Amino acid sequence: MQIQWFPGHMHKAQKEVREIFPLVDMVIEVLDARIPYSSQNPLIAELRQDKPTLKIFSKSDMADPELTKVWQAEMEKTHNIKTLALSTQQADRKHLVLNQIKKMVPNRGDSTRVIHVLIMGIPNVGKSTLINALAGRQIAKTGNEPAVTKMQQRIKLEDNITLIDTPGMLWPNIENPLSGFRLAATGGIKETAFELPDISSYLAEYLLKAYPELMKTRYGFEVLPSNDMAFLESIGRSRGCLRSGGMVDLDKISRIFINEYRTTMIGGITLETPEMMHAELAQVEIARAEKEAKKQARLDARKQKNNKRSRGRS
Repeated sequence: MQIQWFPGHMHKAQKEVREIFPLVDMVIEVLDARIPYSSQNPLIAELRQDKPTLKIFSKSDMADPELTKVWQAEMEKTHNIKTLALSTQQADRKHLVLNQIKKMVPNRGDSTRVIHVLIMGIPNVGKSTLINALAGRQIAKTGNEPAVTKMQQRIKLEDNITLIDTPGMLWPNIENPLSGFRLAATGGIKETAFELPDISSYLAEYLLKAYPELMKTRYGFEVLPSNDMAFLESIGRSRGCLRSGGMVDLDKISRIFINEYRTTMIGGITLETPEMMHAELAQVEIARAEKEAKKQARLDARKQKNNKRSRGRS
């Protein structure tokens, strides 16, 4: 199953980012620390060239702290990229971010020159909450659902820094289907774009393998069920999520399980590693090449057919 969600305001926002990008001094991309790779917008990689970029790992208190460090080291291998891991309610967020901006753009921000900073992030990543912390006042709308911010705005911060805020933005084609599942699991995609049991099944399969002890502790298993569906059936019965006839209500238990993951009732969990992403991206490249080959074959067949028609008329 391929999960895609790209409403009209995101298309408009992407066009605006392309127009303004050459004029900004640096970029802040707010990532979800639970899915550091899957929450990156490929538009930034396409446009940034060597522009200073700060990757902020938002919600780091909800992620696996060891894997957050691994991901930070991985991303900082790229020249002119720095990272900060911030928790949702961290008191010194403003100080840390503003200091990092001034370090990354050292020759601007005096009394006559403004540092223009573009801030981007996927929906529901905590970008608006961070902006309010940086501004020291309520400016950006916040909400626990995707796509709260709808239009671009400029926000003046201290130290002659102007923040250019953009709506929470995905991209037209999520090529890696597993990234789509992870975005859905963490709340970056609206529920209308997917079926809850599909996401809970993916999430259960991953957590049973990657975090078995956390799953045992949370759900009271001495021995974990052998697969995702057996797990969901078991906790569905124990929670009383049953339909008439004693069948487990998969929609109901899926919603409960996903919510318990999102609210860290299971624990601090990261859904991807650099090694996973290297393997998945290799599969994406194969699928991309196969798609291109099929497209070329259709074009060749059409050309051959047109040539036959031309010869027939002559």
